[in-house]
Amino acid sequence: MRLVQIDAPELSQAECYAAEARAELRALLPAGTPVRVVEDGRLDHTDRFGRRLAYVFRGNRLVNRELVERGAASVWFFRGRRGGHAEELLAAALAARTAGAGLWGACPGTRLDPSAPVASGAG
Repeated sequence: MRLVQIDAPELSQAECYAAEARAELRALLPAGTPVRVVEDGRLDHTDRFGRRLAYVFRGNRLVNRELVERGAASVWFFRGRRGGHAEELLAAALAARTAGAGLWGACPGTRLDPSAPVASGAG
């Protein structure tokens, strides 16, 4: 599964803040944490690799947004398509960048571009 409308630095590409982003996700969702998975009717439900695309909720908390708020991910509106939580995700990304949270403080030169995957550079 892939968290829809967001993108985090890639461990496989040794991007800046990738290990920290993974740690943030694990802190939010320790193994065995009950979650609610919600697809967005405005967006594709699977990606080209066959992974399910969805929002993940832990209780009432939208994990996708929390990762963006912490600077562990940025927004990515694939093909420009905005889902039901797009505006709140974008607002969270702008606030995180302004505050220098997470990758925004740790990875100089990272751009906030909702039309592209996050590119945090070499870690």
